[in-house]
Amino acid sequence: MAIELNQIWDFPIKEFHPFPKAKLGVGAHDMLGVEAKDLGMTRALLMTTGLRGSGIIEELIGKIEYQGVDVVLYDKVESNPKDYNCMDAAALYQSEKCDGIISVGGGSSHDAAKGARMVIAHDGRNINEFEGFSKATNKENPKHIAVSTTAGTGSETSWAYVITDTSDMNKPHKWVAFDDTCLVDLAMDDPLLYYTCPEHFTAFCGFDVLAHASEPYVSRLDFAPSLGNAKYSIELIRDHLRTAVYDPRNLEARAGMMHAQYIAAQAFNSGGLGLVHSLSHAVSAFYDSHHGLNNAIALPRVWEYNLPARFERYAEIAALLGVDTSKMTTVQAADAAVEEAIRLSKDLGIPDNFGQLSTTSYDKNRMNTGKYEGRGETMDTSDKQIRAIAEHMMDDWCTPGNPRESTVESLIPMVTHAFTGSY
Repeated sequence: MAIELNQIWDFPIKEFHPFPKAKLGVGAHDMLGVEAKDLGMTRALLMTTGLRGSGIIEELIGKIEYQGVDVVLYDKVESNPKDYNCMDAAALYQSEKCDGIISVGGGSSHDAAKGARMVIAHDGRNINEFEGFSKATNKENPKHIAVSTTAGTGSETSWAYVITDTSDMNKPHKWVAFDDTCLVDLAMDDPLLYYTCPEHFTAFCGFDVLAHASEPYVSRLDFAPSLGNAKYSIELIRDHLRTAVYDPRNLEARAGMMHAQYIAAQAFNSGGLGLVHSLSHAVSAFYDSHHGLNNAIALPRVWEYNLPARFERYAEIAALLGVDTSKMTTVQAADAAVEEAIRLSKDLGIPDNFGQLSTTSYDKNRMNTGKYEGRGETMDTSDKQIRAIAEHMMDDWCTPGNPRESTVESLIPMVTHAFTGSY
């Protein structure tokens, strides 16, 4: 009797996904105009959240235009980019006859640009049609340079992007797409551009990096080429995140987090993610809260949930975070990893739970799709909302990589603690 491979392994064939060309280091952003010109751009759509008050956008536009490349500005990308951000940017690209895209900012800008490129390459198809794995049918996307101003996302080097579907406002949905065709043509990471990132956002983004590094390290994919990057990223976080938050012009710390976020993304690019991201996506689908903040609140809960399935790996994570585990059993060391994550969150001022957050909500006032507007509402901690979050998590494309098997019922206690509990 023949044995099916998936009866032996969940992922018998594991795929290593490519990385784009990149320039990393002090002064890298000075080369933006030259690189845009070398890629053949003559009229670039610059996509950003605005970065108002930082001076970064004005500086970069000057460097691009100095090389003879015209710039069309789209500065309406929202946090947790929405489907209409991608559609609007694609329409502007076409109407302005652009021939390349430059995204400036964090994951929101880069992901929205990836989505806009998909729409452009597929004759205006709705971006929500590309959820999941390898949905692109046209491999020729517009050229794309991604310039990062935060140390968190890793979107500039990964094959993933995340978009919020607002088509059904009664059941908001934040989805993930993985597609090799969305890779940028050039990533640019310069720690000097991180100096203006506020303290709290630096902390939130840092936890995004820790999630990106730790999830592939414990993933059920157990993909060997990802493990080294994951481990080294955790060590860089240990050495540099606190300093980057509280001494924001410390170049060594900013450069350390630049490398941590970059190689953590390379780890998850082929090594997978898990429930930290699934919970984060679900919460921001309903409330538009910051992805990194969501990860920070979710991470110790998910680590604790996963301990029975991967306690040996979590014991190693504790040591990577600087815990002296020499006199601990493996189980004690695994518990210490959770304790160290809690200590880091408290050191960086992370709220105890989602119930403490004041966030934004939907208002159905745009194109029959909806738009987020700030109302200062607190999150709903009812049993009904907790279940809705758990159900969203089970539909998330990151969940299959989680090391512990999950059901809606098994997730509810963990999600409840994330909304109302504290450590």
